Amino acid sequence: MEIRQLLALGAAMLAMASAPAFAQDSKEPYVRVAEIEIDPAQLEAYKAAVKEQIEAAVRLEPGVLALYAVTDKENPARVLVFEMYAGVEAYRAHLETHHFKKYKDSTQDMVKSLKLRDTVPILLGVKPR
Repeated sequence: MEIRQLLALGAAMLAMASAPAFAQDSKEPYVRVAEIEIDPAQLEAYKAAVKEQIEAAVRLEPGVLALYAVTDKENPARVLVFEMYAGVEAYRAHLETHHFKKYKDSTQDMVKSLKLRDTVPILLGVKPR
């Protein structure tokens, strides 16, 4: 399965789980994909930092609907992060959290490049459990 397919599948699975949040909030979800190149020598430290940040964001921030980090199978130093927020305000609030700032500070020397792609959801769906 290609990374883009995996990201789409992840978004679809979370959308169903987050349906009540969408029903209560008339705003569109804010979805973006981060493409990150990591210094291969620091990959394990980066993985630990991103895992800590994602776990905190999902646990502490009601506006964070999904955060998925995956590595490219052929190039593990290429990391893709799928991000879905209740709205742009939730994304802006996320950027101001302690755990996000800690992640940015601790990984700044690990990241060789960062490309942020804003997206427009077509359909976010998942099969019922």
